Amino acid sequence: MVYKNLQKLSDRFQIVLGSGSPRRVDLLAETGISFVQEIPFIKEIRKEFELPVEYAERLAIEKALNISISAKNDNYLIIGSDTIVIHEDRILEKPNDMEDAVSILSYLSGKCHQVCTALAFSLGEKILSTGHETTRVFFNQVTKQEIISYVETKEPMDKAGAYGIQGMGAFLVDRIEGNLDNVIGLPRLLLERLAGKILKETQ
Repeated sequence: MVYKNLQKLSDRFQIVLGSGSPRRVDLLAETGISFVQEIPFIKEIRKEFELPVEYAERLAIEKALNISISAKNDNYLIIGSDTIVIHEDRILEKPNDMEDAVSILSYLSGKCHQVCTALAFSLGEKILSTGHETTRVFFNQVTKQEIISYVETKEPMDKAGAYGIQGMGAFLVDRIEGNLDNVIGLPRLLLERLAGKILKETQ
């Protein structure tokens, strides 16, 4: 696929991916645009009564603004992103430790959950566009020993929901309904749509 809107933005601005995720770096690199990576530092704490999607979008916005404020470069167009795993309004964050990872995966075994990735573009200290995408993920019924063996690889430790669908964790997943990019952490079709919206509003 050709990402024309993203390419036009990269011709006008220095695109900055505000994320420490190597998986997001790979996905964005595959669009063919030029960008740099900066890692935001924010506290990821859900507010009382905050809906899961609202939480993900707020974190994406805060990550983008964190980079914008520290960079102090008017030509930096920042992409903030946050991915959460949701089951019945319960948010499953990155595991605190290996025991927590085993607990999360045991809970998800045999169930369907949602993966929501939110995106935010910022320029200076202004948010230009935000959005989110959701994918349904159906887990296989897996044994405790299979989960423990997977957790011992350490792959789950930096991932929301304690698994990587694009890596060794693929065995956990029966099927998905929606966009695989979204589950990995950067829905590129949504990114392209938001880029188009920015182009129209900044002509």
